[in-house]
Amino acid sequence: MPRSYVHEARRRVGPKRARIVPIVERLAAEYPEATIALRFRNELELLVSVMLSAQTTDVNVNRVTERLFEKYKRPEDYLAVTQEELERDIFATGFFRQKARALRATMVMLLEEFGGRVPHSLEELVRLPGVARKTANVVAAELGDPQGIVVDTHVRRLSQRLGLTKQEDPVKIERDLQRLVPRERWGLFPHLLIWHGRRVCIARAPRCEDCAVNDLCPASRV
Repeated sequence: MPRSYVHEARRRVGPKRARIVPIVERLAAEYPEATIALRFRNELELLVSVMLSAQTTDVNVNRVTERLFEKYKRPEDYLAVTQEELERDIFATGFFRQKARALRATMVMLLEEFGGRVPHSLEELVRLPGVARKTANVVAAELGDPQGIVVDTHVRRLSQRLGLTKQEDPVKIERDLQRLVPRERWGLFPHLLIWHGRRVCIARAPRCEDCAVNDLCPASRV
């Protein structure tokens, strides 16, 4: 895209700080039901679901955990079976050996250091085996205390299209978004972009004519 066009597009829609609140408010009105797609009933199930969601779809994880959570209810349950049995139970999520090892090591740490409970702070969550910053951010947000902003492929793509960041690295994108998005919206904001990215702002064929924020987006084709 020519540099002059990009500059003109950004000038036309205005500065990002002036656009961020209207963007959030319009998308929140468009998707009042926007929430996480994973299904869970408690903190442990949330943590396990998010850990299993790496490199697969939420639909696939939900299909596996529907049966998994009837068998594994406490951290001890994940350690009471063999590695191979747990691998078989999560096989359909992919990378099952790596995920099984991470789950078992996490359960050990939960029991030894956290009294069998899932910690809420980002600093403690990222210490758990197999829990990177994105996973920790998802868990913390769903526990009601977002301490960062989840950056997945949809959040990255839409944040760039909306001119909210020029960065490619997820950590740097998160930093840019934290400076813009009101703190009380940190948990909701990723869900809004994910829902919008799946329904309207599709990667290869964005439906700009149906977009609630097309006049606030420098990449809009309208």
